[in-house]
Amino acid sequence: MMEKLRILIVDDDRWMAKTLKDIFKIKGYDADAAHSGTEALEKIQKVHFDCILTDIKMPGMNGIEFCRAVKEIQPEIPVVLTTAYSTNKLVKEGLEEEAVAILTKPLDIKLLLGFFSALKRENSVVIIDDDPEFRKSLGEILREWDFSVTEITAPVSFMKNLEPVGQVVLLDMNLGDISGLDVLKEIRAKHPELPVILMTGYREEMSGFIENCLKISAFTCLYKPFRIEELLKVLNEVHRMRLGAILGRTYTKRIMKNG
Repeated sequence: MMEKLRILIVDDDRWMAKTLKDIFKIKGYDADAAHSGTEALEKIQKVHFDCILTDIKMPGMNGIEFCRAVKEIQPEIPVVLTTAYSTNKLVKEGLEEEAVAILTKPLDIKLLLGFFSALKRENSVVIIDDDPEFRKSLGEILREWDFSVTEITAPVSFMKNLEPVGQVVLLDMNLGDISGLDVLKEIRAKHPELPVILMTGYREEMSGFIENCLKISAFTCLYKPFRIEELLKVLNEVHRMRLGAILGRTYTKRIMKNG
């Protein structure tokens, strides 16, 4: 049985915090509330939360400062900022932070519940690489981080393993007789929004192919050998952007290349 999603509501308006907490509990979530950033930080150091919903304008530590503090402690926790002031200076500042999105009060509860449902979906990664040792090693590491992993050697039948929701593709650029660019084009034809992260050990030789792939919306390129922390950071970025899209946030495409 899947463990209940834990949600932390942070709002100095006690009535608002209690109302949201009660609604989320009725809907089957494990919800808790804090009435200041300081109190909330104490809670997240004792309990793991799957999501934090925090007001921006609070006395003492505001929601932006709280978001920054959360990212220092547990950067993987999705933080959603809420506000009644859509043009406030803090709102503009919040858009630059690593929050998933900013929601204007009164909150759309139906939208939030859809967002929580997305949080419960399994993180799934498809590795397309013809190097069996690299593929196996990377797959084992990702499974240790609770990802569901599908390993593909020959890209001839890869399409049947792809799903448009909750999945990320790690695509090697050199697949023997088939180029990663051709594989990406085929993926884009059927799944235009599916995040694809390129991988290669040939930075100079593959530079032209990589630039073409980035032009048709590959998310980024990681150069082998890369550290698992680099990959996890990119996967977290993909996840945060997907969650933000559910809440109506749009992102400017960023070209992220390590090294």
